[in-house]
Amino acid sequence: MRASRYFSAVDSHTEGMPTRVITGGVGVIPGATMAERRLHFMAHLDHIREFLMNEPRGHSAMSGAILQPPTRPDADWGVLYIEVSGCLPMCGHGTIGVATVLVETGMVEVVEPVTTVRLDTPAGLVLAEVAVRDGRALHVTIRNVPAYAHELDAVVTVPSLGEVRYDMAYGGNFYAILPLEQLGIPFDRSYKEEILAAGLSIMDAINAQRKPVHVTEPDIAGCKHVQFTAPGQEGAHSRNAMAIHPGWFDRSPCGTGTCARMAQLHARGELGLAEDFVNESFIGTRFTGRLTGETTLGSTTAVLPTVSGRAWITGMAQYLLDPTDPFPKGFTL
Repeated sequence: MRASRYFSAVDSHTEGMPTRVITGGVGVIPGATMAERRLHFMAHLDHIREFLMNEPRGHSAMSGAILQPPTRPDADWGVLYIEVSGCLPMCGHGTIGVATVLVETGMVEVVEPVTTVRLDTPAGLVLAEVAVRDGRALHVTIRNVPAYAHELDAVVTVPSLGEVRYDMAYGGNFYAILPLEQLGIPFDRSYKEEILAAGLSIMDAINAQRKPVHVTEPDIAGCKHVQFTAPGQEGAHSRNAMAIHPGWFDRSPCGTGTCARMAQLHARGELGLAEDFVNESFIGTRFTGRLTGETTLGSTTAVLPTVSGRAWITGMAQYLLDPTDPFPKGFTL
């Protein structure tokens, strides 16, 4: 067996969405902070992301996380989030998956009933509180970075749709949020192609006409997520179909998307502090969010969100690159 590259991984899924946690084979990425490591990885090591996320080792909706030594003394591990669309500043479902993997593989000291895992991410320090019983992770609550409403009632012109009104909110990534009924498309998986096409068109229009830039972190910019919402049902307060660049749906309710949605609703006076918010995915899985307080980002009012969800380990693997493999970066189709 020949291999020019070797990566070890623990695969998991969080409420239906995969997280391939890379535990070895990358080495320490240069950079004084995880934000700097993200930029270095994007500029010089993105072929590793392509190799692990793209077909034939991944698929069109693949997501993952690369473990790193932390860059700050108050963190247990550093994390770089990767997916088919690129490298994210933060990933909610991925953090739930990472925390579950760290606990169930013994890569952090495990205490019951709650193990707190401190993660150094490109977006900042994120705390993951893992409920543990008999050594097993039951569910995870993440204390995310501050979220805020970036724009309310913004409008862009979309060639295929005309004028589209949306709210832009940040929850670790930027999200354009709008009710699907505005476009006249039913909230039904049988219309997934129409929903996805609309989402990608709206992303393109936003990035061309009103590209968002984080109020204090200029390296965090652009919109790769469109959150189409629908009224909740059977205990859920909201449902979403999350269209993501370059063309797939989040299988989970989306952790950072849930944070952005709560920030949007709070800015509109529709969600208070210390109130549970149950968010349902396109496939029916759920996260529970809560706003624990307010803070500021520069001169902008922001909120402090938490998100709770479950993850399950699905396998352990070693990924190899044969030197004669014609697809060293994988491929997309």
